[in-house]
Amino acid sequence: MKQRISIGIVIILFLLLAAMFLFLAYAPSGATANPVFASVYPGPLRLPERSKTDGCTARNGLPDPRCTPGAVFPDATKETVCTKGYTKTVRDVSVKLKKQVYAEYSLSYPQAPGAYEADHFIPLELGGNNDIANLFPEAARPTPGFREKDLVENYLNDVVCDGRISLVTAQKLISTNWVAVYDSLSREEIQKLKREFSRW
Repeated sequence: MKQRISIGIVIILFLLLAAMFLFLAYAPSGATANPVFASVYPGPLRLPERSKTDGCTARNGLPDPRCTPGAVFPDATKETVCTKGYTKTVRDVSVKLKKQVYAEYSLSYPQAPGAYEADHFIPLELGGNNDIANLFPEAARPTPGFREKDLVENYLNDVVCDGRISLVTAQKLISTNWVAVYDSLSREEIQKLKREFSRW
């Protein structure tokens, strides 16, 4: 009887170990992904139309959604945004456009160095485009500000290029609430991103 129980225990342990091995071997790299990934809405990216052109107000690191709802290149894919040097080939924001963006947010251009950045709400490295609907003057302070958003952009580009999430999911995350993504990162992840990002 004891021998049967012992054999049964061995079989159970073997099955558990086998299941663990299969999980580690075949689970997608996102199996231990950031839980904020699960917060995105299903289906395609849905960005509202730009409906306001003055009196815009940024709050808590996020642009006015009526002035800066975000916009993307329709032909951007994972392959294009993950190509080294891609953003240099598509970046095209003139000083005239920057002045218009700042004016819509009741700011003069330029501001003191390091105080603001003419930011792509959905970054170029995630398929965002240069349309005014995707631009806003982002402050450095209070934090998280544009420097922290740069870390989020790099983080999301990394997980897209690693295949952990789709490009559309990353676009949804950053255009819904990039601050939530930043807050979800561990101290170790933030320090790693800072080391990789030359501006820090």
